[in-house]
Amino acid sequence: MSKPSVAPRAGPRFGMHSQVRLWQDTRTWARLIREAEALWHVDVRDLRRLGATELAQLLEEVPPRLRPRVNRWLACYGVLTRLE
Repeated sequence: MSKPSVAPRAGPRFGMHSQVRLWQDTRTWARLIREAEALWHVDVRDLRRLGATELAQLLEEVPPRLRPRVNRWLACYGVLTRLE
């Protein structure tokens, strides 16, 4: 799994394309977390273990500056996980 890229803010160059990229990256993180959390609701032990591992890894990889935005997407997706 490759990590979504994070577009750096570069003054006046932070235009519409950069904003769209930031939005897409934020949504991608939230989707990955939602999918990992969904594995917790499966009765198969191995899948739960895989889901826990994947979720823990994703929570560490989300860039700090995107966490508030990812949290908003997670709320929209109705999952329990939130980033600090």
